[in-house]
Amino acid sequence: MKAKLLIGKAGLDGHDRGVKAVAKALKEAGFDVVYSGLYQSPEDFVNKAIEEKVDAIGVSCLTGAHNVIFRKVIDLLNEKGTGNIPVFGGGTIPEDDVEGLKKIGVREVFLPGATLEEIIDFVKGLVRRKGDI
Repeated sequence: MKAKLLIGKAGLDGHDRGVKAVAKALKEAGFDVVYSGLYQSPEDFVNKAIEEKVDAIGVSCLTGAHNVIFRKVIDLLNEKGTGNIPVFGGGTIPEDDVEGLKKIGVREVFLPGATLEEIIDFVKGLVRRKGDI
């Protein structure tokens, strides 16, 4: 059974070229990818993740609201009893914020310059631990 991923854009940013490239690369690597689209709220991500029964959530954030958005996604997952769904992400996130995001439960943060291969390899390892792909 293919691992199922939810990938999308958080916040009010309308730039989706990067996240679409990541979603396409993950799909080509063998994952079942649900692309949620633009302008997703943390509630949108969590509700869709539960509805689709995903194995992981990938959030792209370019708005500067990454600390708030990732924390809210993690908190909502925990509140709904689905805190076992791992969250990873990327975007224009300052390197100084990466450690704080990991401390709240974000599994990995991909900064500008990360390669598609790095992201694919990470996600394969992430879901392999869950027994998928």
